[in-house]
Amino acid sequence: MRHSKHKYKLGVTPSHRKSLMRNLAISMIDHGKIKTTQTKAKALKGFVEKLVTLAKEDSVHNRRLVFSKLNNKEAVTKLFSEVGPKFKERNGGYTRIIKLADGRVGDASKMGYISFVD
Repeated sequence: MRHSKHKYKLGVTPSHRKSLMRNLAISMIDHGKIKTTQTKAKALKGFVEKLVTLAKEDSVHNRRLVFSKLNNKEAVTKLFSEVGPKFKERNGGYTRIIKLADGRVGDASKMGYISFVD
């Protein structure tokens, strides 16, 4: 039975979902804030927060774990040099989702910004 096994499926295959989360996370690390649908933002939140938790302690093992998730050297470097040290004293809650009033033009999907907490 699947009780308490909630996961954001996003209507795509598992391989597509994995690459989608990877690309969204890399964009968020590069830009600090991205605009996406609310469902994708909620799915991305847990993914990115686990990466930031690993980036708080700079070690070879943590870098390799993060690289296995992101597969992007520039994003890993930025995560460990800028983002991780910023949240050294914080015990979670590294991201926030800001909901937008207007829906997306094509399908009126609920949109929002996901960003790092300052």
